[in-house]
Amino acid sequence: MNFAFYGRVSTEDAQDPETSLGWQLRRARSLIEPAGGKIIEPLFFDIGLSRSVPWPRRPQAAKLLAALKDPDRDFSAVVIGEPQRAFYGHQFSLTFPVLTYYGVSLWVPEVGGAVDPGSEAHDMVMTLFGGMSKGERARVQVRVKAAMHDLAERTDRFLGGRPPYGYMLVDAGPHPNPSKAAAGQRLHHLAPDPVTAPVVTRIYDMFGTEHLGLRAIAEALTAEGIPSPAAYDQRRNPHRDPTGWSHSAIRSILTNPTYLGTRSWGKQERVETLIDPDDPAAGNKSQMRWRPPSQWVTTPLRTHEPLITDSQAALVAARIAANTPGERRRPRVSSHPYCLRGLLYCAHCGGRMQGSWRPSRGTGPGRILYRCEVKRRRALPSDLADHPSTLYVREEAILQHLDPWIASFADPEWLASSQTADPVTAARHAGLRAQLGEVDRKIAHLMDAIESGGDAALLMGQLAKRNAEREALKVRIATAAGPSALKPSEVAALLRELGGMATVLANASPEGRSEIYAALGVQMTYDDRTHQLRVVADLARVARRVGGGT
Repeated sequence: MNFAFYGRVSTEDAQDPETSLGWQLRRARSLIEPAGGKIIEPLFFDIGLSRSVPWPRRPQAAKLLAALKDPDRDFSAVVIGEPQRAFYGHQFSLTFPVLTYYGVSLWVPEVGGAVDPGSEAHDMVMTLFGGMSKGERARVQVRVKAAMHDLAERTDRFLGGRPPYGYMLVDAGPHPNPSKAAAGQRLHHLAPDPVTAPVVTRIYDMFGTEHLGLRAIAEALTAEGIPSPAAYDQRRNPHRDPTGWSHSAIRSILTNPTYLGTRSWGKQERVETLIDPDDPAAGNKSQMRWRPPSQWVTTPLRTHEPLITDSQAALVAARIAANTPGERRRPRVSSHPYCLRGLLYCAHCGGRMQGSWRPSRGTGPGRILYRCEVKRRRALPSDLADHPSTLYVREEAILQHLDPWIASFADPEWLASSQTADPVTAARHAGLRAQLGEVDRKIAHLMDAIESGGDAALLMGQLAKRNAEREALKVRIATAAGPSALKPSEVAALLRELGGMATVLANASPEGRSEIYAALGVQMTYDDRTHQLRVVADLARVARRVGGGT
């Protein structure tokens, strides 16, 4: 009997993936080999993923779910090394019916063999392990937060992250934990950077004593050729623009309490929210949110050498408070979708151009423009002195040339192959069908019990409950989108009926267009001097996406 193996390890830092895979495989083999089982390649092993991520969103687990649908697959059962590694919360109840639907058994060491779909005891055991996995993760989070809170209040230890501009990390001796010290881990402290620390002091003097504004300070530092924080440490700031000093960088330095020699911890917190409120099974997404300053964890200790004096900080704070409105403005949220969001760049500076909606002066619907306003946000060096203060290009002018170009290499064969079933949709649909089959089986058992002379009153109540559950599942299956695909000939006929790919793009919603452009790896560079647009599409990226089942 051939088995597919599934396992998972959280992060490379927490545990060595090779070691984790080894002991999980050993447990799995000790379970199936006495029964004549054999694990076949490839192994399905997710690395660096939290257990809270649902199976359809785990790359290797999604591949395993997709392999279930292949009637010529090489395995007839799946074995896992530890249920807490594989399942979290209610994930078992969403995944096991899919395995059952395709006739694949699930073997678990804690059960002693295959999980019986009809056994309430097995169902309770697996549900219990899912709850234990969820509780274990919650306990770890609480302990780590509590320990970090304590360290932030009573020690001067550097608690991680990147050192602020003006500081660098220096060795502070071996780690206090003997095992970590034996592994070579050491403590670190913040120390003034001899290159950038004087720049921080000068910025405070220019703003607090000389009364220069953010723009004037940025222009002065850029004109003198002093590297900005992103340019000084480009290795850790590949996502930031290193061109000149931005006004926001000056403001961040002026409002950072670290330069007083004190540390604030917990400025941000990780918040998990549902990806789709209508489908909790899709899991959560993690976002970092700023906490109010009153909730920051501070310490009265001087945790490192200050770069500014208390009087300098007071002058800066007073001036910032005088120029700050009493009520912070809420961030503006645009109601207009931008087809080219994140895809259009400026040929002058290489910066990303931003979408902007402009209402019509007459009775028209208005227009969407993309603009580069880098000169309003940062000071530019001399080689970019000819950069316009603001340059615009209309979205409509780009789309009328972009869509026909894309349509020129749209091939029905390629479009059909790109329809590889989405593992999330396929697994969700198969799970609903499997749940319906399980309910039908339970209804049949209840009918047999009634015919055998069981307690009719009790059994009829359970039967009514199962029938209501069955009807609810039928409604969900009828309304849920199932996996489907068109043949190349059907795609070609559909394109002809719709007037070709160019017409399809022209009639697509802004969101649909944006997804198509992103899937093609489209990137554009606009040069306002020649009024030309350079467009590049990464077809190799398309091939990778298709191969990945998207």
